[in-house]
Amino acid sequence: MINGNSYKSLMPVFFLGHGNPMNAVYTNAFTRRLNEMGNSLKWKPDAILVVSAHWLTRGIYASTTAFPETIYDFSGFPEELYKVVYPAPGAPIQAEYTMELIPEIKADEEMGLDHGAWSMLVHMFPDADIPVFQLSIDFHQPMQYHFDLGKKLFPLRKKNILIIGSGNIVHNLQYAFPLDNPNKYPWASEFDEWVKDKIVKRDFESLINYQSGGEAAKMSVPTTDHYIPLLYCLGLVQENEDINFTYEEIITSLSMRCFRIG
Repeated sequence: MINGNSYKSLMPVFFLGHGNPMNAVYTNAFTRRLNEMGNSLKWKPDAILVVSAHWLTRGIYASTTAFPETIYDFSGFPEELYKVVYPAPGAPIQAEYTMELIPEIKADEEMGLDHGAWSMLVHMFPDADIPVFQLSIDFHQPMQYHFDLGKKLFPLRKKNILIIGSGNIVHNLQYAFPLDNPNKYPWASEFDEWVKDKIVKRDFESLINYQSGGEAAKMSVPTTDHYIPLLYCLGLVQENEDINFTYEEIITSLSMRCFRIG
């Protein structure tokens, strides 16, 4: 059990557009900003919870392993990427607390850290000394379910747990490569800006029903796996809480937009 002492201030929430797995080994404007985001916290989290686009399940699970492995859930990348290890400990105590908070969540004793988690954390918290656990996405549920589940996670912010949603607002791999393609897709920028506007206006209902973004939404979200982590983060927003965009970039058909809540 986590002790009953709550922190005076809420732990922030981050949404990260994680993009190319090679960001794990790159030093660029995006990865430097990730490091700045990690350093921006006023105090060290007791644990980190990641909702990643790369753990899709039927039903919802929390990882309870004490020593999560670094998962290379991709293929065809340079050898240097497979040499990256993020040896953070697991957070079984915080995972158990999450399951007590939301009884529909079940334990997964084998899940490690997928690249939606470790490729970001290696820059945000390079010492790998903060316990990390993941929450799966029940891919068979509607968008409203994920937003509402995000709301239910709110008590974790009072327990010094940093929640990170890792996906991409715009994620259409059919048009993504080569990543240095100078061509810009107007629909990608249109939908990214549409989402930004709705976030600023706190119009979360439109973001739950993202199809209202028209053809740009259809092209930007051909599948919902990378979009759903956004909804978990938005469900955690409290009234009058600041939302600050910490990074903005479109790379071909990927939005690297990131923001911080609180």
